[in-house]
This record gives sequence, C-alpha cells and structure tokens, in this order.
Amino acid sequence: MERLGLIEKILVEGKEIFAKIDTGASTSSMDKNLAEELGLGPVIKTKGVRNAHGKSMRPVVKANININGRNMRTKFNLIDRKHMKYKVLLGKNTLKRGFIIDPNK
Repeated sequence: MERLGLIEKILVEGKEIFAKIDTGASTSSMDKNLAEELGLGPVIKTKGVRNAHGKSMRPVVKANININGRNMRTKFNLIDRKHMKYKVLLGKNTLKRGFIIDPNK
C-alpha cells in the first residue's frame, strides 16, 4: 500500500500538478479549464454530484495519471475550480486502488 499525504504532486497526462486528497469525495474532480488545456475527452457520461452548494450534473472524462510512480487511468468529473487552490481533487474512485492516507505525511 502506498502512503499519500493530504496534498500530493501528481502527473496528469504528463503535466505536474498538486492534487488535494479527499477521502469524502466519491469521485475525483478536475478543473474544466485544465481538462481543456490537457486535451482530455471525449466526455464519457454525465454524473449527478452532491456538494455543499447542492446538486449538479457534471461531465466525466478519463485521464492518465501517475501518483508516486504508479500509472493508472481514472475518471474525473469536470467543474470550474478556478476559485479553488487545487485544480485536481483525488476521490475514492482513485484512492481505493491501494493507497493509504496519512495526514502527517
């Protein structure tokens, strides 16, 4: 099992990005402008998401990521995250692939 801290440097389609680890999120999320910049697509489905602001429908894409040397393909829902510090949030759909979260790391 690989240990992750609360913030991790990852590669998304080869681009280095700091991602926030969120064990409360069902799915990983990415800023829609970043997804566009990386040329991600096509949209494979839309998914209903609940958060503190209510419910919304979000497009979902797949992306190749690398976390601490481990390559994988995972799904991201897309939303405008320009007002947030981290453009990528890693949720349980990615974290359940053999990662342990250590807040002290």
